[in-house]
Amino acid sequence: MSLVKVSEILKMADKANTSAIAFNCFDYSTVTSVIAVAEELQKPVIIMLYPDHCLTHHWTTPAVFAAMVKLEAAKVKVPVGLHLDHCSDYDYILQAIQAGFTSVMYDGSMISLEENIKNTREISRAAHALGAEVEAELGRVGFASTVTDQSDTDKYTKPEVAAAFCEQTDCDCVAVAIGSAHGFYKETPKLDLERLKEINLATNVPLALHGGSGIPDDQLEIAFRQGINKFNVGTEFLYTYYQAVKKFDEPEIHGMQNKVQDALKAYLREKMQLSKF
Repeated sequence: MSLVKVSEILKMADKANTSAIAFNCFDYSTVTSVIAVAEELQKPVIIMLYPDHCLTHHWTTPAVFAAMVKLEAAKVKVPVGLHLDHCSDYDYILQAIQAGFTSVMYDGSMISLEENIKNTREISRAAHALGAEVEAELGRVGFASTVTDQSDTDKYTKPEVAAAFCEQTDCDCVAVAIGSAHGFYKETPKLDLERLKEINLATNVPLALHGGSGIPDDQLEIAFRQGINKFNVGTEFLYTYYQAVKKFDEPEIHGMQNKVQDALKAYLREKMQLSKF
């Protein structure tokens, strides 16, 4: 199957009362491992590219990455979506769409609500004209290294604000702040599931949950039933990669990526079981 739009996968997730899992990838080993395990388990999946992996760390480019995902997705039968993760640069977002990304995230969580609405609306208009979809962020999903970021309810998404935000911006998906955070948690997160329920009732677009590495499974199972249709995972997945490389001590480097992919696939087989397709 060729690439499908992320919205198609999210509709499938909503119908199945679950969430699709979106993995941050940056090279061939991460991409091919995700797609191979998705095909093995027969679960739709979303592959994401974080711009910093291009702009700062130079692992790939949006055009190279999109072409690679497209080629690998054509080899399998399960739906595969392609998504640009957190980005606040209007021009970069448009470049990614032109490179083949059919879903992009505009992250306006660090600016005022008024600016976030304005910018998200402009990006939605431009992206839709080019046939792409837009995920926005409302509230602020901060960093787990700063414990207060996951527990500061002032930064959480407000249901009544979410309703107006989605209507005014015409976004296709919205990432909500309900107690998760990016990175490794110092304290076990406690999602505000009642708030999530209220946000889901107030909005008519799929909801995304970021900061997926380390949230207890029992909380996730409830969150998936209460409106989370896109679940982002990055930290655990990339740390698995790092650990596999760190353990590799053979004299010839040629076999390293086989070891990396074996480790990634073992992790993915377990993580993808959260998605109840």
